[in-house]
This record gives sequence, structure tokens and C-alpha cells, in this order.
Amino acid sequence: MARGRNRRRVDRERPAPPPGALRQGLTLALAWAAGIACAAALAVGGYRAFAAGELLRVQAIRVTGLARATPAEVLAYSPVKVGDDFVSADVEAMAAAIGRHPWVRSVKVSRRFPLALDVQVAERDPRALVDLGGLYLVDADGRVFKRAAPGDGLDLPVITGFTREDYQERGGVLQPKLQAAVAFIQSYGDAGLGPLAPLSEFHRDDDESVVLYVGDRGTQVRLGQGDHAQKLVRLRQVLEEIRAQGKRPDVIYLDDRSRPDRAVVRPLGLAEEGAGVGPAPARAETAREGQGWRRGRDAPLVRR
Repeated sequence: MARGRNRRRVDRERPAPPPGALRQGLTLALAWAAGIACAAALAVGGYRAFAAGELLRVQAIRVTGLARATPAEVLAYSPVKVGDDFVSADVEAMAAAIGRHPWVRSVKVSRRFPLALDVQVAERDPRALVDLGGLYLVDADGRVFKRAAPGDGLDLPVITGFTREDYQERGGVLQPKLQAAVAFIQSYGDAGLGPLAPLSEFHRDDDESVVLYVGDRGTQVRLGQGDHAQKLVRLRQVLEEIRAQGKRPDVIYLDDRSRPDRAVVRPLGLAEEGAGVGPAPARAETAREGQGWRRGRDAPLVRR
């Protein structure tokens, strides 16, 4: 049987590439690589030029939430300024720096287009002044956050009975005591005593006894230790009765621990025997006077 012709010739040699084809391919590949590298370099250079130009600069910084401080005062703490690079601006560092301003309780910084930074500030709420060898502002948490200045325009009760050394050496111990004093001042207002006799001073003795100075004439109210909420209710009753009688008290005693419901009033000008609501306690003569600031509503602070 005769063999036919093999239609699949696998052993046929492939034709050799034309001369110079390999060199031409390599040249083309190198040209493409060079073009891609050049385009990348141009892109990087273009971005740098774009970023260095005015189009990616911080155009404005807007501050909201201020009542006491001014935007200029707050932004003076900021490491980021108008004209800085918008993309690389460290907003977290900016917020931390602005947070060191004494009036700032919390702050949040965010980017906004077109190319602006928004600074949202929550200010501290001053609740009282504290005498630490100078008057300082205290917030609701009992934190001393700045020295009081005439421009603050605040008429707040003064907390006394502490020293500057207490604050410097025992700040962690002092803060909860100041917070308790601020809470008491709030309770005084909540009890409706403000219209009857505005509170001008809260004094705390070393034995935790509390002495108040209230009203336009700085009437002394000796609350003593403990049961302060109940004593504030009793104080309101006494003040209403005194007002109805047209009397002007010098001292009101609510510090009888054996008779917490007992109130003794010493009228203005009567040095020894109590008069008014109940007899004077036997220990009234030896009661230690609170050393602090006595202030009428419209009178300047004077040392007692």
C-alpha cells in the first residue's frame, strides 16, 4: 500500500525573521518605556507645581461657636494659617493647639471645599470665681481655666477657703471640692433663693463647714456641715419671713447639728443675742467667722 503525502509537516523549519526586526522591536519597547517614564515625571512635576501654586492653598479658616473669645484670639494658637498647603494641613495638630486656648473646651477642625478649614469650638461655661491669691474662673467640672479679667464682664459668686498652694500642690484633690462648690451654687439658684438674696460668696472652712454671704448687704449665712439641701429650703423660708417683717439680718445661723430645722437670726447692729426666728445658740459667740470676700450685688469686692 503506497503512502500518501504527509499533509502535516511538523518538521518544516520556520522562516527566519527578516534582518533587523529584533532590533526594531527592542527600540520600540524602549521608546514606549521612555514615554511612560516621561509622562509619569511630568505628572509628578505637574502635581508639585499645582500644589505649590495658589490653587491648593488654604483660602479661608472659619471659626464658629465663639461667644467669649474672638476668632483672631483662637487662631493665634493655630499652626495652620491661611495660605498653607490645603492637602498636607495637619488638622488634628491644629485642633490640639487651638484646644490650649483657655476659653476652648473642645474643638473640631475639618476641611471644606472650596479650600477652606472649618473650626467648630465649644467654649467653657464659667460658673463661679475662685480666690487663689487672685480671682480665677471655674467651670461646671470644677476646673480652673483662666485668671479673671475686667473684660470678661462676669458677675459670678466667689468661692473662698482655698489657697494657691492648694491648687498648685493638690490640684487633683482640689478639683472635686471646687466641683462640689459649683454644684452647691447651682442648687442655691434652683432653690429659688437668687431673687430673695443673690449669692455673692461661698466659703468652705477646713472642717467642711459652709458659710455663705448673700444679698446686697452681704448677710452671713452659717450652714455648717451636711444637710445642705434641707438647709437651703429652710433658708428660703427664713428669708421670706425676714422680708415680710422688713428686717435686715446680719447673720443667719442654720448650723445647729442637733436641731437642723432650727434657724437663728441676728439682726443688723445686734452684737450678742440673736433675735428673730428662735433663740441664739450658746456657741454663737465662739463661732469662727468665715474669712473671704463679702460683696453686695452692686458693690466691688472688698476683703472681710
